Amino acid sequence: MAARLTAYLVVGIVAATLIAGLIVGAQRDDSDGPIDIIIHNAKVYTAGPPAEDAETAEAIAIRGNQVLRVGSEREIERLRRPQTLVIDARGGAVLPGFSDSHVHAIEGGLALSRIDLSGDTSLGDVQENVRAWAEAHPEAAWVTGSGWRASTFAGTLPTRQALDAAVPDRPAMILGEDGRAAWVNTPALRLAGINRKTAAAPGAIARDPRTGEASGILRGEAVALVARLVPAPTRADREQAIRAAVREAHRFGITSIQNPGTSRDDLTLFADARRAGDLPLRVYSALGLPGVLSDSDVAALDAIAEQYPDDPLFKSGAVSIDLDGDIDARTAAMLEPYADGTESGNTSIAADDLNRLVRLLDARGWQVATSASGDRAVRMALNAYEHAVRSNPVPDRGRRHRVERVAILDPADARRFSALGVIASMQPAAFDPTPDAIEMLLSAVGSGRAAQSWAYGTISTTSGTLAFGSDWPHAPLNPMVALQAAVTRAPIALAASTAAPAENAWNPAERLALQAAIDAYTSAAAYASYDEQRKGTLAKGMLADLVLLSEDVFTAPPSRLASTRVTLTIFDGKIVYRRDGQSTN
Repeated sequence: MAARLTAYLVVGIVAATLIAGLIVGAQRDDSDGPIDIIIHNAKVYTAGPPAEDAETAEAIAIRGNQVLRVGSEREIERLRRPQTLVIDARGGAVLPGFSDSHVHAIEGGLALSRIDLSGDTSLGDVQENVRAWAEAHPEAAWVTGSGWRASTFAGTLPTRQALDAAVPDRPAMILGEDGRAAWVNTPALRLAGINRKTAAAPGAIARDPRTGEASGILRGEAVALVARLVPAPTRADREQAIRAAVREAHRFGITSIQNPGTSRDDLTLFADARRAGDLPLRVYSALGLPGVLSDSDVAALDAIAEQYPDDPLFKSGAVSIDLDGDIDARTAAMLEPYADGTESGNTSIAADDLNRLVRLLDARGWQVATSASGDRAVRMALNAYEHAVRSNPVPDRGRRHRVERVAILDPADARRFSALGVIASMQPAAFDPTPDAIEMLLSAVGSGRAAQSWAYGTISTTSGTLAFGSDWPHAPLNPMVALQAAVTRAPIALAASTAAPAENAWNPAERLALQAAIDAYTSAAAYASYDEQRKGTLAKGMLADLVLLSEDVFTAPPSRLASTRVTLTIFDGKIVYRRDGQSTN
């Protein structure tokens, strides 16, 4: 009996020792070992489901490539070691690194070396910008760029003669801010053989009403008539574009991107950059599909998913389909004709064909992202997803299909996003509600449908998931501009003012709270790419991707959001951008 009691006692002592060791080990998990970076004197917003102290968190500690702890100054200061890099946030906000849910990275990187008209506000500014670039690049066979807005030209479309005045000696083609319309000069039209007899879809070639000659604006299919003549960038150009895009992303606090419409060649470029250790950015690429595919074509896509599987740095697993065009160009597919009598627009694929394609893709586990601007195109996309839900069992990783853009949403479809688990991937900075822009919107769709445009608030209040992005280079890459647009619904120019822009808000019922807008650019964006288990929030064990802003955006006036600067960007636990210009090595 005594021996048995002794054995029980020994076992008890051993068990207690093991438990105590585990407890001590857990306690030492934070305090023992190196602490690489501490950011303190901050307003730390964890995003998504908040930690208990999320509202009062003042500091964050990083070990390796993970967040170690978020807490008070006192809690985090205890973790400090002699080798720890300590950064004083000076009261600025610390957020998870921004995840741009809709960006064309290679195209954007290429655009950085071309003309950018996005900041120009008059024809004179535009012409001077084009002229200066042309003079600085005499070796360029073509003058190319992007970013013009119809509102810049006082409500009228720019002409070839206006572009001729800036660059008369060689062809020029400049894409509009949405990337779906091109402004070309006379030499470009001549090279393409475009004249009054050139056949094209209605509205694809803008014409002089007196002569019938092309006036200088091309849309849709007509853009390709000129674009095919522009020298294509080389592989080296595209590799350089990735590096340029990454640097630009870091400058704006972006640590992850989701890239729709990616070609197979571009998938290879990203993969090669990753293997070479030259991709300090998390990339989720959606392969662009041309439209109708056969069963065997869809099955063949499985090889791509296998080649680029789930990975913290680069992966695929999604496909993208463009359904329609744009409201300004009257090519968005609408439920009713446009307010000026223009037909209601066409879709790139018939409804039955889209249903079939989405059903096939859903059955094989693909995430499908349909780009739809008009209310009819949005409904078509939702109908296709509903058809897949009825037809197929739930895929192993669940369904997270998406509708990109969602410029006009019929109220009858608002709750369907939540009901179907569909993500609304939207780009708040793509529409700047200046008086000219609103006038153009009203002339296109009328006041009733205009009130249904860019309906962030409606989707949010009906429990839909919002993921925000930029559509760069067709809109500003800076997430702070998008947050300003979503929170204030006022012209971005008011960002320079400290006055509250409420009286200038356009359709203010669709405004978002700041936290909800940030979540759409961080935690919800991570969910949209099946990454919420490793990024998008600031919590113990999450990847150390974060951004430090120049001020506390939660107490500053909303009209200062767009003028708030990124002070520091940390990717994978390493500083990749410092506004003060110090080395990031």
